[in-house]
Amino acid sequence: MSTETKQTATKRAVPFRWVAVGIAVVALLLAGVVSYYASANPDGLEYVAGKTGFLDSASEHGAADGPLADYSTKGVDDARLSGGLAGVIGTVLVLVIAGGLALVVRRRSTGSSDEA
Repeated sequence: MSTETKQTATKRAVPFRWVAVGIAVVALLLAGVVSYYASANPDGLEYVAGKTGFLDSASEHGAADGPLADYSTKGVDDARLSGGLAGVIGTVLVLVIAGGLALVVRRRSTGSSDEA
């Protein structure tokens, strides 16, 4: 057996749980830190709508008065903290929904039998 083969054979696999925790921590750090420093300027679509003159013709959507509307958290007065908190809350929601869907799909695929 060559040295490279021995090293490959002795490597231990990282448990999936640690990988998932690592991904969650990185996502939450990025959501909190990056959104804290996000620009207050309008995004590209809003900018173009303002430049071309149809921004005022837009109507409010159903979630415009929601707790995380407009990249901010309702009830938090500091704009940067509000944006960072909204980023973290949104990331947690996405991770929980994606994790739940992954569990459902995984259970369904291991529980079904393909007898054909």
